[in-house]
Amino acid sequence: MPIPTGVYRHFKGRFYLVLGEAQHSETNEEMVVYQPLYGEPRWFVRPLSMFTEAVEHEGQRKARFAYAGPATPP
Repeated sequence: MPIPTGVYRHFKGRFYLVLGEAQHSETNEEMVVYQPLYGEPRWFVRPLSMFTEAVEHEGQRKARFAYAGPATPP
């Protein structure tokens, strides 16, 4: 099932825009394509399994990236 596009909050507090999913050309691993909503515009990819995993932060377990809502047009 595809990950919803839109804005996500990283567990450290910054926001990112998920543009969609991609597939690694050699391994077929599912990847998430996203860009930070701060700083210079650039795109990143991260394995879907890592993007959606839970992490330990300040003694609590939380989502690495939590869906914050749909992208709003500028």
